[in-house]
Amino acid sequence: MLLSAPLLSKASFFGSLVNKCRQVIKNQPTKSSKINDLQTNNIIDLQSSNTLTATQPVTISIPSTDRPAANFASSAASSNRTLEEKLGIPPRPKKPLTPYFRFMKEQRPKILAENPKISTVDIVRMVSKRWNDADAALKKRLQDDYQRDQHQFVEIRAKYEAKLTDEQRAELKQLKKDIQDAKDRRMIRKRIKELGRPKRPASAFLRFLTQERTNSPQTPKQTYREWHQWCTEKWSRLSDKEKEVFMAESRKDMELYKTEIAQWEEKMVRLGNIDVVRQGNLIEAPEPRLKGIKE
Repeated sequence: MLLSAPLLSKASFFGSLVNKCRQVIKNQPTKSSKINDLQTNNIIDLQSSNTLTATQPVTISIPSTDRPAANFASSAASSNRTLEEKLGIPPRPKKPLTPYFRFMKEQRPKILAENPKISTVDIVRMVSKRWNDADAALKKRLQDDYQRDQHQFVEIRAKYEAKLTDEQRAELKQLKKDIQDAKDRRMIRKRIKELGRPKRPASAFLRFLTQERTNSPQTPKQTYREWHQWCTEKWSRLSDKEKEVFMAESRKDMELYKTEIAQWEEKMVRLGNIDVVRQGNLIEAPEPRLKGIKE
């Protein structure tokens, strides 16, 4: 394990470098634009930054469907928006690119001109090699440009922060918390899946729904919502005896599930994976007190 740690660190660093490169490529202006002028204007003038952001829409074409979970395009567009955009707050000024990524921004068009079919990963490798071989004068120029823009960015950010109201700050803080909580839940679900947690059995109604998909499938003229509503109404009309068939299967599988989940959680506690165990099972029951004995 100790020998693999440096390799893991390098892989993580290279992965983050590729992601940053993709961000730079995504925001790369057209050839007819003046790169240095746009970079300076982005930092100096918030109005100009807003214009640049508005001219880069994200368009996703998704075929229409009547299923409830089919609104993927709107969710994808929403995820690409900044926190400020989601709250209707003026966009936060962007940090200037570091000297290395300024160098990448200059070198990428040259590399693509020489190798039109080159991949993003290979671009990162070539830029890294060219950066190591770059002369000190070039690096100093890029560093000076970065320091100049950084000073201007600090001033603009201070003015931006001063214009935010207490209500807007509170909304931003809450939204960041909500996003982090959602991220933590996704990570927990991923860990639970990787650790092989037993799956909770389907309820009686879901078993009935599965049967109806075979016996009475959705028709071409029927939306999923309409079909689901029809199944719900049919389920409500079933007698207790008819429902008992599905409920008995559900109870049987639930008893087996309780045994499996208890064994799995006990194993997780022994392995130290406390975060995937239900919190109620981590609380030990208090010891019984004997009558007539005072503490």
